[in-house]
Amino acid sequence: MQKIKSLKRFGQNYLVDKNIIKKIVDTINPQPEDQIVEIGPGLGALTEKILERVPSLTAVEIDKRVADDLKLKFPQLKLITGDFVKLDLNELKKNAGDKLKIAGNIPYNLTSPILFHLIKFNDILKDAVLMVQHEVAKRMSGKKGTKDYGILSVLLNYFAEVKYCFKVSPNVFLPKPKVHSAVVHLVFKQLNISEEEKQSFIQIVKASFGNRRKTLKNSLSNSIFNELNFTESGIDLSLRAEQLDRDDFLRLAEFARSKKNK
Repeated sequence: MQKIKSLKRFGQNYLVDKNIIKKIVDTINPQPEDQIVEIGPGLGALTEKILERVPSLTAVEIDKRVADDLKLKFPQLKLITGDFVKLDLNELKKNAGDKLKIAGNIPYNLTSPILFHLIKFNDILKDAVLMVQHEVAKRMSGKKGTKDYGILSVLLNYFAEVKYCFKVSPNVFLPKPKVHSAVVHLVFKQLNISEEEKQSFIQIVKASFGNRRKTLKNSLSNSIFNELNFTESGIDLSLRAEQLDRDDFLRLAEFARSKKNK
């Protein structure tokens, strides 16, 4: 494969350490029947090891420069050249009832959009094993009352079981990033909720943390819910969002829906 210079605009840091690659693939645990989608295969370090365990793999790569080399090196790879967050993941399934496994060393500058895209398609996802910036990994698994507890931790822990797997040194990448990384495993839950319930929960969580250091009353009044009076929601509006747990946000979302549908 020709030498490809990483591009800053794509957040590219190529994984080169064989031990870390094996550790990540062991966490993915590919099975022959799995439908795996890799985000950002880059030069194919993870791709190669995943394809040693499964007959085929779908990969989504935004950098057109590496496409020809990937196709040449991995003829069994189904390569989609484009932006992952613009894809309809339903189109990647072979059959209607199938669920997808997601994997990848994802661009750190696109982590949040990618995670929200996964939440959008949570009902067709089995799990996701992702390399992310270490500080983001802590926010993904943050607990109530801590500085890491926020929008990502509340939403991800509602839609998935979130497991912080292991920390990764900058030394395993070329070029070396300035920050540590971590691998996180998301196992998506089977939730029996409507699209309206899903969207209202997401909106409430985002609105509640909109002004993190302010009370719920202030945050919600400065959001898309500014015309709603939440005093009868059963939630103490003098609290800050970081003091609420998942059930509190669900109650706020249910209250907002009940008022909207009247």
